[in-house]
Amino acid sequence: MQTHLRKFFSEWLGTALLLTVVIGSGIMAERLSQGNIAVALLANTLATVWGLNVLIEIFAPLSGAHFNPAVSLVMTFRSELTWGLFVSYVFAQLAGSMCGAWLAHAMFELPILQWSETLRTGTSQWIAEVVATAGLLLVILRSPKGKTASLVSAYIGAAYWFTSSTSFANPAAAFGRMFSNTFAGIAPQCVPGFISAEILGAFLGVAIHWVLLKLEHPESATKNPR
Repeated sequence: MQTHLRKFFSEWLGTALLLTVVIGSGIMAERLSQGNIAVALLANTLATVWGLNVLIEIFAPLSGAHFNPAVSLVMTFRSELTWGLFVSYVFAQLAGSMCGAWLAHAMFELPILQWSETLRTGTSQWIAEVVATAGLLLVILRSPKGKTASLVSAYIGAAYWFTSSTSFANPAAAFGRMFSNTFAGIAPQCVPGFISAEILGAFLGVAIHWVLLKLEHPESATKNPR
């Protein structure tokens, strides 16, 4: 029971801090960039990369540092999580993302409760989220031991710029951002499309990993594709 609570709390706190970094840095960047969106996005990207790296290093020994329902879902199918723990992880991640948005608002003296009005939708955005999330899962599954934090954060930083959606790659991030009408926000009506694309992308990433594993080690991949 104590182990379960530790994992739950770690996923809640880690996701909350991640969204605080993403949304808070977006607010600061927008205020300081004087209307230059490229500069604001660059500042938002750097803060996210650095923050994500730190959070993964800190929380990975405690809960695996998923902070992402798509990652937790894949790990459940890989039998690294039980379905009961998966439900707890997702609840913690969604609650944490919402709390992170509220904390960012409190630090910048904005109304705590708000809804985003930023529309992010359309085929190009959904394709971008499929690509972003597939790449994220591929990086996670193929990272050498001890290098996951740096590789994941570096990938997310790159994907901010090579995807049209700025790489949410995380259903919890999409959920949390809809509570913030700031630079990093997403309108609630756009969230289902993003989440669907992210889940599809996660399993696409797993499929690519299986193909690569089979090409590298045909016998082992046949016996255990995970």
